Amino acid sequence: VMRCLGIPSRVVTNYHSAHDTNGNLVIDRYLNETGEEDRRSRDMIWNFHCWMESWMARPDLAPGYDGWQGLDPTPQEKSEGVFCCGPAPVRAIKEGDLQLKYDIPFVFAEVNADVVYWVVQRDGSQKKSTHSSVVGKNISTKSVGRDSREDITHTYKYPEEKSVPLRILYEQYGESLTQDNLIKVVAL
Repeated sequence: VMRCLGIPSRVVTNYHSAHDTNGNLVIDRYLNETGEEDRRSRDMIWNFHCWMESWMARPDLAPGYDGWQGLDPTPQEKSEGVFCCGPAPVRAIKEGDLQLKYDIPFVFAEVNADVVYWVVQRDGSQKKSTHSSVVGKNISTKSVGRDSREDITHTYKYPEEKSVPLRILYEQYGESLTQDNLIKVVAL
């Protein structure tokens, strides 16, 4: 629709996309001592989530927020009582300018939330482990003039530290794979 109106637009895909249901910018995961998940939180991390960006001027915001604006035609949560999301300036998301209107905190969490694992002990005490480089990987759009992926992660967030590689042999998990199963690794 935006392209029909002459507004430059593109689809964006965010891998490891956070769905922060309570607005605290954190994805809470609760595990027992054996690593089994306890569903105390509705927060999720989706394999991916897509939205769109449109290029527009923003005279309604402070200078510097013109350019690509994130809009989600499939919003996940209500915004001011209505299912909508955006237009959120991508620059505001990158800068963490969370006081701006138009769902900046929600989109910021989608690409940049910390994941906090709470290991709940038998006596009820909890141990906290924070992981800040899990969410918002390979944020992508289609390259202009080519059928290839363009990485636009740098427009949404600053570089993060490198993750630690983990090598698991196929012989250890191969029999458990089915067409609809994914691998989930939790290290305590």
